[in-house]
Amino acid sequence: MQISNQRVEEIINFVRSLNLAQKYQNEFTNKKIKNILYLNESLTHSSANSEMNYENLEFLGDAVLRLIASDFIKNKYPYMKVGERSELRSHLVSDQWLEEVGKKIEIKSVLVIGKKALNDKSANATIQAEATEALIGALYESLTILEPIKDWLIPFWDEKSKEVLADPHKKNYKSALQELTQSKGLSIPIYKTTEIDKKHDNPKRFFCTVYIKNRSIAEGWGKSMKQAEKNAANNALKYFENNRIDK
Repeated sequence: MQISNQRVEEIINFVRSLNLAQKYQNEFTNKKIKNILYLNESLTHSSANSEMNYENLEFLGDAVLRLIASDFIKNKYPYMKVGERSELRSHLVSDQWLEEVGKKIEIKSVLVIGKKALNDKSANATIQAEATEALIGALYESLTILEPIKDWLIPFWDEKSKEVLADPHKKNYKSALQELTQSKGLSIPIYKTTEIDKKHDNPKRFFCTVYIKNRSIAEGWGKSMKQAEKNAANNALKYFENNRIDK
């Protein structure tokens, strides 16, 4: 795979911005072009190159991410039960978390994307998440050890785990609402979601109302149907803090 000098410099500068330890940054230089090529592959979408793109490294990154996230949780929360560890890990390896990391490291600025995909606003979040996971795979392929990758990700995990653990429902609002209604002998929540706007980045693109016993309990907005339903469920949980519904 050919790569221009300009692209090499772009990738080297990007690696520097990740704040890896200096000795690991030194693995990504003009003299170690193989590692640069791994990173370039991880930052190339299939719309730009159907043969050499981030799909294989994304697969590797998924395995690496789950392993080091498990190790992080084991060391950070040694007394946490296995079920709780699994639940927390689901947040620390989620597409949403990967997208958030991608935004923070500005991965979009170095992605190579074909024109069609670039204009598809609905795919932006997915591409950022996938590329971030592929980047993790590329770092492991280049460095062949997990420690520097884990050290790089720990600040992101510290922030996310505190956010999740501070939430009594652990961000699983729909599951929490269903458990609550079942415990009260009420019907299963019904979500009715409507697309209000066609703009993909609009935080109020979808509007959702959650019903219990054919009664409108709460509403929620979101840029995706899933997010709108999640927000509606969260608002329904807040409603039940001060209100009740008879069986």
